[in-house]
Parts: sequence; structure tokens; C-alpha cells
Amino acid sequence: MNLLKMRFENSISYELPSEYDNSEARVVPLSLQLLLENTIKHNSASEQKPLHIKIYVENNYLVIQNNLQKKEVLQERKGVGCKNIVARYALISERKVLIDENESDFKVFIPILTKQISFMETKNELTENMSYIKAKERVEKLKGFYGNLISYCCVIPILILINLNTSRFQWFWFPMLGWGLGLSFHAFETFGYGKSWEEKKIQEILNKDNNSKWD
Repeated sequence: MNLLKMRFENSISYELPSEYDNSEARVVPLSLQLLLENTIKHNSASEQKPLHIKIYVENNYLVIQNNLQKKEVLQERKGVGCKNIVARYALISERKVLIDENESDFKVFIPILTKQISFMETKNELTENMSYIKAKERVEKLKGFYGNLISYCCVIPILILINLNTSRFQWFWFPMLGWGLGLSFHAFETFGYGKSWEEKKIQEILNKDNNSKWD
């Protein structure tokens, strides 16, 4: 802003936010500089019609506002810089860049980012990924169990028929009971009876940790 003031002298004036002391506040790199350059690029400025640029904070947005004095020459490239900023914000945050234009003023609202906001967005993304992974593992376990059950129901009757038709000794009990016992343990693990206490304990620890951080 000092450089612009030196260049245009009395043709421009500006206001900066006076009360904002969040040391963790950030915006996307070079977004503010680009918007300030756009005010000069797309608007005329003279001593008779000075361009007034105002920067302030509103609802956790950094607002860049200028009075509207459009240059007709550059209207075909209107919005290229803003689209670039919107695209860059979309890469790191779910919060949107807002643009407000009326007959007298042009405003761009760029989200103020902090470590806490970034952490929460990363946490939400990790939660979604973990939920997908757990769901996928659950489906794989169900497929494995039902495949095992179908195999048991198909193979054991065949073994019984072979045994009864070829021998008086009923050896089919050994594979039927052994496999059946393994199938029972598989069912306990698949449907959560065997490891549910572990998941409950993990959830308790996570809830306790979250409460201690965000109270």
C-alpha cells in the first residue's frame, strides 16, 4: 500500500484494520497482494476521482473494498485474479471466497485461516477416511465369514456321504466339529463379540482426549 501511495500520491487513499491481534491469522499466500493490485488494474484513479481502498475484518473474513470506477479497457479479463484466489482457497479450506459488487463498491471477502481451523478440517478429513477404511474392513470380514460358512455347508455333507458309503467308522465328526469350532470363533470376531471391548476402550480414550483438548 505504501508503494501504491508513492506511485499514485493523492489519487488513492487507504484504510487498514486497526483492532485485530490474532497472531495465528493467515490468508492464502499472495492473495491480499493480488487483490490490492486488482483494485488499481480494474479501476481508474485520479486526484479528481480518487480510489479509496479499505481493508477490514468482518465475521472472520478479511475484506478488501474499493469504490467502483471501472476501466473499460480491461473488462474482457475481469475475474481472472479472483478465480485464481478461489481455486487456491479450495485446495486448503472448505470456506469460500465471497464477492459482493454493487453500483458504488466492490468487495472481496477472503477467509482468515488459523491453526485451529486447519486442524479441525484435517481432523474431519481423517475421520472420514478412517470411517471408510473401517467400513471396507467390515465388508471384507463379512465376505470372508460367509465364504467360510458356505464352504462348510457344502463340504461337510459331501464328507458325511463319502464316510457313510465307504466306512463304518464315522470319521466325519472330526472335520465337522473342528471346522465348526473355527467357524464359531470366526463368527464371534466378525460380528464383534470377540473384540467389541477393545473398540469400546479405544473410543473411551479418544473421547477423553478430545474433551481435555477442547474444553
